[in-house]
Amino acid sequence: MNQVLRIGIPKGSLQEATFALFKKAGYEFRMSSGRSYHPIVNDTEIEPLLIRPQEIPRYIEQGILDAGLTGKDWIEDNGSDVHEVAELAYSKATHNPIRIVLAAKNGSEISTAKNLQGKRIATEYVRLTQRYLEKHGVTAQVEFSWGACEVKVPELADAIVVNTETGSSLRAHDLKIIDTLLTSTTRLVVNRTAWQDDWKRAKIENLAMLLQGALNAEQLVGLKMNVARRDLEAINTLLPALKTPTISPLANGDWVALEIIVAEHTVRDLLPKLKRGGAEGIVEYPLNKVVY
Repeated sequence: MNQVLRIGIPKGSLQEATFALFKKAGYEFRMSSGRSYHPIVNDTEIEPLLIRPQEIPRYIEQGILDAGLTGKDWIEDNGSDVHEVAELAYSKATHNPIRIVLAAKNGSEISTAKNLQGKRIATEYVRLTQRYLEKHGVTAQVEFSWGACEVKVPELADAIVVNTETGSSLRAHDLKIIDTLLTSTTRLVVNRTAWQDDWKRAKIENLAMLLQGALNAEQLVGLKMNVARRDLEAINTLLPALKTPTISPLANGDWVALEIIVAEHTVRDLLPKLKRGGAEGIVEYPLNKVVY
């Protein structure tokens, strides 16, 4: 009987970014229908389930899922006992972490946690917020909200605890950040019993390596060029390579082929310097995976 790894894929705002990352890692998902919770993937050893990220840590801890991708914020809010395999720093808009923040209306009297005494707080992060209040010795009413917390201040709530990636939604609703409860990134986590299974552990480790390799590659590009040997030392001083460049002889013994991997954001400034330094036939190419 074939073994299968049951893995939770976050449904909602992170869904498309997760599918895109898996595709770069070599796993292509297709939805059998718009409402399906069972995507089809090109690996018969993986059984994916599309589930809200808030629920994934709980299902993994209970053994309903073997593994899954979810935010550190939801692991902490659930208080789930799961094993973290890898941190995968991606989100729906950027590669930056998200922050779980306490926010209130600009101009309100709330400027510290202590000002929350007796107030009403709307949030999806009920347990995380309650622990934050306990830490600060504050008693307040914490109400669960099905998202869209920003519109509830100040009529329905005095403050909110929400996640923010860029802060744009908070600014749009004239809200100020009072404090940061947690900084969160996506994590690949696994049920502790599944982690003791040799086959599942190897499968998850392979998956983690490929996903991290795909993430690494998103920030990097390859460069190839031809360099005259007389210019090689000068060109080498310009190269911010991961380690050292690969240098290969050409048919013309006075020239070599040079290949490096560099951060994509450096190429704009680097290419003119390489050209002026004597490099010729410079080619930039994308990368799919980089495994360190």
